[in-house]
Amino acid sequence: MKARSAVLRSRDVVRVAGPEALTYLQGQLSQDVEALAVGTSADTFVLQPTGKVDAWMRISRLADDEYLLDVDAGWGDAVVARLKRFLLRTDCTVEPVDWELVTVLDTAPGSLVAPEGGLALDVAWPSLTAVDLLAPWVSVPDGVDEVGAAIWEHRRIAAGIPAMGAEVDDSTIPGATGVVDRSASFTKGCYTGQELVARVDSRVAGTPTRIVRATGDGPAPEAGTALLADGVEAGVLTSVAADPAGPGFVALASVRRAVTAPGRVDAAGTPVDLLAD
Repeated sequence: MKARSAVLRSRDVVRVAGPEALTYLQGQLSQDVEALAVGTSADTFVLQPTGKVDAWMRISRLADDEYLLDVDAGWGDAVVARLKRFLLRTDCTVEPVDWELVTVLDTAPGSLVAPEGGLALDVAWPSLTAVDLLAPWVSVPDGVDEVGAAIWEHRRIAAGIPAMGAEVDDSTIPGATGVVDRSASFTKGCYTGQELVARVDSRVAGTPTRIVRATGDGPAPEAGTALLADGVEAGVLTSVAADPAGPGFVALASVRRAVTAPGRVDAAGTPVDLLAD
């Protein structure tokens, strides 16, 4: 296990609470909210009626009738507005709250105690094991070095974690994100936007585009750079971070269905290696 480090991350947090909070969220989110035990979390989508994404976020169960949704900074207001849209005659509240999040990197699941009044949430992705400390006030644990946001961005991209505004926006269909399997239940009852998720999941061909991880040895291209495969448009870089330990970079890219991964593409003259899906 690597030496532990921690980063203070900016996240918008929304509290949903009340006697009918569970029933309401079960009908609005793609995740099986009923299956969440108190103190646990899962990734989820909140979708438009058309099935496109309003937000990709995490839901945590704080108590029997109290839930927290944390989403990338700048997207909390959209989550509140979306959930309030269908809240008529429902006995629960939806409101933003001022909570903090510290991610302790390279930390074994279950190894940290939850901060007072908050949660310690395990994080598991390819190449990334961490614990998120989420509470009204959080400090970096003793003996852990604090690192900057650039370190987290590199780790996020290397692990293939999509970000709102980069890999995901309100024009995105869930199947193009690469996170449907961990963010949606195919056994729960109906929820808003479910039809598109189920329809795309049943397709053999998949979605028109998909998110893949990528690396390169040269100078880091900018996000938004077009990708070419044998001179033909193949996709676009959505997130890029230079390797903090030396030359090279990691990236996430939205590529077309026909593009093979692993494989090599070109980004404005810089070779980019797409990693296996």
